[in-house]
Amino acid sequence: MPTESQPTESEHEEPDGPERWSAKRKMELVLRLLRGEALDQVSREVQVPAHLLEEWQRRFLAGGQRGLRTRRDPEERELTLAKAKIGELTMRLELAEGLIEKRGFGDEWKRRKG
Repeated sequence: MPTESQPTESEHEEPDGPERWSAKRKMELVLRLLRGEALDQVSREVQVPAHLLEEWQRRFLAGGQRGLRTRRDPEERELTLAKAKIGELTMRLELAEGLIEKRGFGDEWKRRKG
């Protein structure tokens, strides 16, 4: 039976080792390291190579840094604006279709549209 510090049998394999660790579990291990637990001690306890724990820690800290950014990437900002424009145009189209139907042109509109 797996202990709390080891993954369950149902988790898949990872390229760097025979077992796959969930993001939540990796985070728990990284937080232990950040709180000052010795890398070699955690590595032995959970049977994960130290280099892999260090990689998880590096990725965790890089992700945290991205989360603290106040400015978005230009591509992300552009995508957000495009989604807003699509929403606005969809709403306008729905309003226009509603007006067309109210004025009695609904059947003709549907024939031309479809």
